[in-house]
Amino acid sequence: MTDREESKPILPRRDVLKLGAAAAAGFLARDLAADVPKEAPKAASGFPENPRTAGAMPMRNLGRTGYRVGIFSLGGQAAVEQPENEAVAVPIVERALDLGLNYIDTSARYGGEKRWSERYIGQVMKRRRSEAFLATKTHDRTRDGSLKILETSLKLLETDHVDLWQIHNLSSMEQVERMFAPDGAVKAMQEAREQKLVRFLGVTGHADPDVLLAAIRRFPFDTILMALNAADPHHKSFQKELLPTAVEKEMGIVGMKIPARGRILSSWAPPPAGSAPSWTGTATGSGTLTMPEAMRYVLSLPVSTVIIGVDSIAQLEENVRIARSFTPLSAAQLAGLSAKAEPVKRQALFFRPWEA
Repeated sequence: MTDREESKPILPRRDVLKLGAAAAAGFLARDLAADVPKEAPKAASGFPENPRTAGAMPMRNLGRTGYRVGIFSLGGQAAVEQPENEAVAVPIVERALDLGLNYIDTSARYGGEKRWSERYIGQVMKRRRSEAFLATKTHDRTRDGSLKILETSLKLLETDHVDLWQIHNLSSMEQVERMFAPDGAVKAMQEAREQKLVRFLGVTGHADPDVLLAAIRRFPFDTILMALNAADPHHKSFQKELLPTAVEKEMGIVGMKIPARGRILSSWAPPPAGSAPSWTGTATGSGTLTMPEAMRYVLSLPVSTVIIGVDSIAQLEENVRIARSFTPLSAAQLAGLSAKAEPVKRQALFFRPWEA
């Protein structure tokens, strides 16, 4: 066994991350299974396979799906969702695969009405679909609306199926009730899976851990995409109960918002007042962490991978280097980074509701 293969996320003390004993046991059992050779099952299942991944970075199981994913994956935002940005976006997707990334996440919402993110990614997928586990999302909570969204997603992504179809950004209990209605989005997901238009089903969210808990307790989703960064313990924490529950359910756990769109980083320079989109919130000053610190914090939690959008190939290559050299942090180191992020918690968690 190589040092890279031994690079596992650790479970810090309960008093740091408040992960229960049952959740810890479930994660450790799942993680030990990651050392079992997966070549034969993967070939039999028809999973995508990027031959560069194993040499590029540590890999982990994507929950109970049977897929092995690199610990750093490409998010379809940042440059990859900007309008009329093909000359920048498409080379980023190409380079990601060349560097060994084997998971790409996008959404029907990324890039506005023209869905630029799916368009750019589709330009690469029509030639290299077999190299990437492809995930997209529906933001509609109804059956009919979601199926229409999926139909367009498949066309834009230049594929006849996606590996993971997710409910996008659940933020209220009303949305949960709507998607579980007889004509709700969950019905669309089940039908799409039966028709082999999608392989696995997932749920995502940024705002409220209780909403996501309600969803995963009502339906056996294969994956969960949740916002996690070093500021998380300080406000509406996803680590407190949602993360260990997902571990217990052996879900594929994907982390997002690791650098909080740059706002948690010491290199962040706030844009001029009024220039940033209102939904991204405000940042009054620079953050407090480096990018290696931000990534290592989340990768030391029981996640399968982290998705990060990039603005350039240089950023992409930096993140691959961080993933390649990853070693898990101790409980004390995790607590230290969380304390370091506390002064900028509001801007680092801009995607969660705050009282005025």
